[in-house]
Amino acid sequence: MPDFSIASFNVKNLIGPDQEYYRFQSYTPEEYAWKEDWLADQLLTMDADIIGFQEIFEEAPLQAVIAETSRRARELNAATIPDRSKRYHRKAIFRKLAVAPYDDATLAFAANAADTGAPGQRRPGVAILSRTGFAEPPQIIQDLPGPLDIPFAPLRGFENDEAGFFRLRRLSRPILKARIPVGDTVLTVFNCHLKSKLGEQITPEGATFPPANDLTNYDPTGRALGSLRAGLRRMAEAWVLRRAIVDELTQGHPVMVLGDFNDSEHAVSSEIITGEAPFKNYQWMLRHDAQTPRDRYSEEEHIQITDDIEAVRLHSAESLFARKSRRDMVYTSAFGGVYESIDQIFLSRHFLPENPDRIGEMDYFSVLNDHLTDGSHPEAPYNKLASDHGQIIAHMRMWG
Repeated sequence: MPDFSIASFNVKNLIGPDQEYYRFQSYTPEEYAWKEDWLADQLLTMDADIIGFQEIFEEAPLQAVIAETSRRARELNAATIPDRSKRYHRKAIFRKLAVAPYDDATLAFAANAADTGAPGQRRPGVAILSRTGFAEPPQIIQDLPGPLDIPFAPLRGFENDEAGFFRLRRLSRPILKARIPVGDTVLTVFNCHLKSKLGEQITPEGATFPPANDLTNYDPTGRALGSLRAGLRRMAEAWVLRRAIVDELTQGHPVMVLGDFNDSEHAVSSEIITGEAPFKNYQWMLRHDAQTPRDRYSEEEHIQITDDIEAVRLHSAESLFARKSRRDMVYTSAFGGVYESIDQIFLSRHFLPENPDRIGEMDYFSVLNDHLTDGSHPEAPYNKLASDHGQIIAHMRMWG
């Protein structure tokens, strides 16, 4: 398969009918049937070879959506693709019109370790669908082998004081890591769904709800503290993902990272995942061990530093597309008048067009977002049944 496509799809709360996933939230049989129909139609349109799904509560409904997509693909092909008895069946247009079913595809589902199954308190997981299967069993990253302590340095003048630390024991949602064969190459694909911007509020002992959630007694600083907790958790989760990415890259594996990052491409959490961008010239920068104002990095060190940074850096498929097409606006989320991309596909330098050692590159990037409605509009409840995210697809071409 020299050409393939890879996509990210936040399906928004996929679970069977009459099951309370969040408090007082569930689908009637009719609503679930509508949602399954819409999801299958989106998958049929996407026709992607590798898909990372987010917000999957249970595997069975996703399997049902995939089966329905395959049924529709076969039905569509039967109606639009001529059989060999037609003298024009070899025309290239029909190869483009054909849609491949997912009958032989493999699905990996990562349930959320915090999901107990209790009604109203469910926690979503993620999944990866691959038409070429997996080179080895996928791995789940969520419960850390030991607490991750992130210490803070004391401020100047308080060197002898304890600056504290942030401790992380479990990610809010699992990260699914899969090695996927594409032709003669094996890609490492990470599918993630980082902590949302929704504030983390604390319920005091004996209380039934966090005080900051009482909007009739609005507490602006308490709600801001909740946002701070959510941001800290999201960035810590981004670092855990970054550590796993660097481990793959240092082994020489091409990497693609996709999912719902709950932040834009240039947010700090996203930059933690992708890695820092190198400076144009390190020769003007003071050395880390400078003893005089003249102690700068040499030309050889500049080249080495730049190459070391680029070797473990990821690049946004959306940005590569915008640069190539001169298009400056792609969005996967719309709420309250804010349009932004919080779903991303990041690529290692193995796929950069300017890299002479690339193993492939992106031909095209597409986004399905016509279904999105701004949350401030009256029709916004439609998003409950569809998805409040756009779907993104990177169309790749491999060399050799």
